[in-house]
Amino acid sequence: MITSTGNAQVKNIIQLMQKTKARREQGLFVAEGRKMFYEAPRHWIQKVYISETLAQDENFLGTAQGLDFEVVSDKVFRQMSDTQTPQGVLTVLKRPYYTMEQMLSGENPLLLVLEDLQDPGNVGTILRTGEGAGVQGVFLTKSTVDVFNPKVIRSTMGSIYRIPFLYVEDVPALQEKMKKHGVRMFAAHLNGKNTYDRESYAGGTAFLIGNEGNGLSSSACACADTWIQIPMAGRVESLNAAMAAGILMYEAARQRRSS
Repeated sequence: MITSTGNAQVKNIIQLMQKTKARREQGLFVAEGRKMFYEAPRHWIQKVYISETLAQDENFLGTAQGLDFEVVSDKVFRQMSDTQTPQGVLTVLKRPYYTMEQMLSGENPLLLVLEDLQDPGNVGTILRTGEGAGVQGVFLTKSTVDVFNPKVIRSTMGSIYRIPFLYVEDVPALQEKMKKHGVRMFAAHLNGKNTYDRESYAGGTAFLIGNEGNGLSSSACACADTWIQIPMAGRVESLNAAMAAGILMYEAARQRRSS
């Protein structure tokens, strides 16, 4: 059992939790909690760390059989954890890698493009909502928060394992690829031609979602085939990025179920 915070493995887990650079260099990320452990693809798992308290649960310990796991004292585990109330299990996983071809394959894909989003909770919620709405993949610009940030991972509630994603330089870098595959890009904009529910998303569709504070850049808006409006009542000027993405994704899902 690991009992010291000076242990090299403990130090490395803390680095993986805190540093994007460490995650990229090692090709690993950490998922915290029982749900994330249970749903993790077994071939992604490199190692599992279990608190001494949870290790006393024979049923749980049985689920870790066949995996490389280490028991950690409760005190040390709390230091490794990124949450205030740890659930007693940290799963170290290999980062998945997807290609542009995978993202754009299939007939009439439904996609998201996230431009420079900074809030981990927003990105994680969008991935989770995207899975629920049947989104095929998510593109993220290079300035968007690291999708393997522990707060993003927690917010996905397991969808990180099932939704393909790919970082790109910027939105203009995607424009030709989208056109080549017959995917129309839609940008929510105050000067949108129609409200979002008056457009058709039955064909290949990509929704552009902008930064929480600044919205979509002018260059991203220029790439869109169509600008759409999400109507606002009262004095509200805009919606939370994850909320706006959810509205658009589920409208597309509704149309596709009806067609």
